[in-house]
Amino acid sequence: MLKKWQKSNSEIVNFWRAFFIVLRYKVGMSKVENKDVRPVRLRQPDRSQMEMVVQCPDDLIPQGHQARIIWQVCTSQDLSEFCESIKAREGVCGRDSTTPVLLVALWLYAAVRGVGSARELARLCKESRPFQWLCGGVSINHHTLSDFRVDHGPALDALFTRIIATLVEKKLVKVYRISQDGTRVRACAGASSYRREARLQKLLDDAKQHVDELKKLLEDPERSAGLSAKKKAARTRAAREHQARVERAIERLPELKKKQEKLAKKKSAKEKQKLKEPRASTTDAEATVMKMANGGFNPAINIQFATDPESRAIVGVEVSGEGNDHHLAEPMRRQVEERTGQKVHEHLMDGGYLVMEEIEHAAKQGVTVYVPPKPPRNKEQRGSEYEPRPGESAVIQDWRARMGSEAGKEIYKERAATSETVNGDLRTHRGLGRMLVRGLSKGKCVALWCALAYNVMHFASALIT
Repeated sequence: MLKKWQKSNSEIVNFWRAFFIVLRYKVGMSKVENKDVRPVRLRQPDRSQMEMVVQCPDDLIPQGHQARIIWQVCTSQDLSEFCESIKAREGVCGRDSTTPVLLVALWLYAAVRGVGSARELARLCKESRPFQWLCGGVSINHHTLSDFRVDHGPALDALFTRIIATLVEKKLVKVYRISQDGTRVRACAGASSYRREARLQKLLDDAKQHVDELKKLLEDPERSAGLSAKKKAARTRAAREHQARVERAIERLPELKKKQEKLAKKKSAKEKQKLKEPRASTTDAEATVMKMANGGFNPAINIQFATDPESRAIVGVEVSGEGNDHHLAEPMRRQVEERTGQKVHEHLMDGGYLVMEEIEHAAKQGVTVYVPPKPPRNKEQRGSEYEPRPGESAVIQDWRARMGSEAGKEIYKERAATSETVNGDLRTHRGLGRMLVRGLSKGKCVALWCALAYNVMHFASALIT
């Protein structure tokens, strides 16, 4: 009886299992058969539809936007020095000049957004809503932007000083202790643009000949009939600029020769034979081949920044064509004191600034220097780098003991925590990438724009009120 019941129960289970399999198959087939084959309805763009849009330019960006903050800071600053070179005056014919407040605001906001190209900034003024809000209907071209960025170095430096002085006056920034570090930025020159003296003289002769031939071409109506006035001016300007760059490269050769002679005095006779003839770049004569952070060698400029470790504000900016940081600490310290009107008592820097004479000179000025000593090649004979050496002065011995103490090490930690992060911020977020301008003076203007944007965004509330 039990076996019959089990057999009947298994048959029932198999029956219902087969039933549900067939049911599922039927339902699936019915869905396929009943699928809707009618056309789908989609939303398509229609650019021919006329619209009447009533909009105020002030509604392009929300309240509290970074562009509004930049504009408020610019309108609160004295920018009269930027107007000194403007030729559009009352009673004089000509087109009105663009207000410096707008141009300063555009370049500051461009640095905040990491834009370092004048052409890219001009494009954003037509396509980006925040830049359109800043322009307020004023048309801007890349020539105006490019010239303004590098043609007002003294006025830009004075603006940077006034902002730092304002922060110091409000006790937001202190320079009792400063941290200094340099960053090497690729210059607007290629490695193949470096030439020796003989080649530079040949290039100069060719450039002068090209200018003369171009002048004769443009003066001949028949030969230059197909060229517009704009093309003629562009060709003439390009030829003269090329000749001027070659001349600047030749003018720098004596300086390079002196540096090589000074370097040769420290070399042996065998090492002197390996020294090559000095070369200068025909693209950027002031650019120097330096060792970069990636271990390679490229034409670059050395940009120095001094920072307040407590507030993390940039208080000093300088540009150098030297591949090392020797003898750059004291000029930066003097610059910071002139900008702020306060005395620097402690100076933090990395091992690249180590010069024994400068440590002793700083001690006479009442400045305590924190720079790590070089480790000895043979520790078994010389001992630790923090131990005093025979014949060293008391100032050097105190410096070694200070850097070896726990208190000195704790203070020195502020250098990396401040300078390294500030340099990384400028390179990553403020547009301090590869230089798109030539020359140290123009490079300093770019560095000042980046430093201004950094300080403005960190202390905007204090600068507006």
